[in-house]
Amino acid sequence: MRLTTKGRFAVTAMIDLALQQSAGPVSLAGISERQHISLSYLEQLFAKLRKTAWLKRAWAGWRVSNQAATGIREHSRCHYCR
Repeated sequence: MRLTTKGRFAVTAMIDLALQQSAGPVSLAGISERQHISLSYLEQLFAKLRKTAWLKRAWAGWRVSNQAATGIREHSRCHYCR
């Protein structure tokens, strides 16, 4: 499957969010630093992604919905995906 740059960044950000949220809500600035994605670009992506049922806005950042987190974590641990 081929992904656009926007799609690749969205998937990367969602995986980072799913893996980091156990410590609490994750800020876009944190994702930006870890993944080397522009903060303004992440803000544009998350504006579109929050319209889906995958994201929840938390007081100090973002969280992945329980349903989406399970699928993302499983995919990120898949040895075929590396």
